[in-house]
Amino acid sequence: MAKLAHDHTAEDCVELVTIFQNLSETDLETVATLVTDHHYKSGEYLFTAGDAADSLLILAHGQAKVFQMAANGKEQMLRILQTGDFDGEAALFANSDHNSFAQALMDTDVCQISRQDFQKLMQETPELAVNMVNALGRRVAQLEQQTTEVTTSSVESRLANYLLETSAGLDKTVFTLPLKKKDIATYLGTTPETISRKLTSLAKQGMIQKISNNEFKILNADRLMMID
Repeated sequence: MAKLAHDHTAEDCVELVTIFQNLSETDLETVATLVTDHHYKSGEYLFTAGDAADSLLILAHGQAKVFQMAANGKEQMLRILQTGDFDGEAALFANSDHNSFAQALMDTDVCQISRQDFQKLMQETPELAVNMVNALGRRVAQLEQQTTEVTTSSVESRLANYLLETSAGLDKTVFTLPLKKKDIATYLGTTPETISRKLTSLAKQGMIQKISNNEFKILNADRLMMID
């Protein structure tokens, strides 16, 4: 099995994705044979608007922002992709083009499965096709659950998770935030002012240290993980 950066195998990468997590070991190994890996440096684009959306992209390690460009030329944040997140599952079943941009916020490893390869495999392996339909059904239910969690978990909890994910992606306890506070606020469903207040609060509680305006140090990861 081919190794990706940070010692991931292609099968490890497939196992990160929710829609594959309930497939058998044999099916996972088969899907993993279709994986190609790519490394993007911070600032590089995973895809741009107008590119063919013909592959499922899995973040094996790192972080990327997905955004659209407004008519006035300003970015409109849509979501952040963290390790284990994916984009383009619809591309496995239908022809389309990207209407957004994805840009690496740090060095990022991506696994990719093309629609052509995946559809061929499903034709050759009916059991996999059935499993995929069931897995996609579970994916819908999980998305509904995630939406509920976002609305019920505290902003402080979501911010703590974001800081931990970013620290893990960069492999550093001291790091500069890769996003502006307004974009973090959009991602977490709050306001920039609230983000600033919560960062100050976490620092006062001794969980993080503010080194400069956008540079922080994780002091107590265990306490950050316990915030609800």
